[in-house]
Amino acid sequence: MRSRARQFLASLEQLSPEQVALLLSVGLVLGVFPIMGVPTFLCLAAALRLRLNVPALQVLNSMTSPLQLALLIPLERAGAWICRTAPAAGNSMMGKIGMVATHAVLGWLCICVPTGVLLYFALVRASALANSLTSSSTLTRISGISYTAVFRTAPARSRYRA
Repeated sequence: MRSRARQFLASLEQLSPEQVALLLSVGLVLGVFPIMGVPTFLCLAAALRLRLNVPALQVLNSMTSPLQLALLIPLERAGAWICRTAPAAGNSMMGKIGMVATHAVLGWLCICVPTGVLLYFALVRASALANSLTSSSTLTRISGISYTAVFRTAPARSRYRA
């Protein structure tokens, strides 16, 4: 897991802050898609369509696998609540599996996709704020103090009066 995280962080170094925000939000949203195996293809298609770093998106996809499993039942229950049906209602086993998958995908669409959009805008805003705080002009504007004036040395005075 640590090697995957190192690979992922190394691949982020060449990207702009907006691309990093898009990569993280798309990777997290598509990585938790509730049908096993599908997130890999969704991440590949999204990376090619959005011109994102394919290996970084696939590493993020594989890192979100535990989250995908953890969200499977909550997403299915949310989808069942949206449809106003009982979870896993159906007569046959295939009908139950199909209904569970339908509910989970509906829950994913209604919860994860809007959350991903909000995450993208929050990350873009956070990166813009971090970039603006690192510039010295913004620090001066926020505090109202010119740091060059603070650290400027006063002219040396003579100890002796003439």
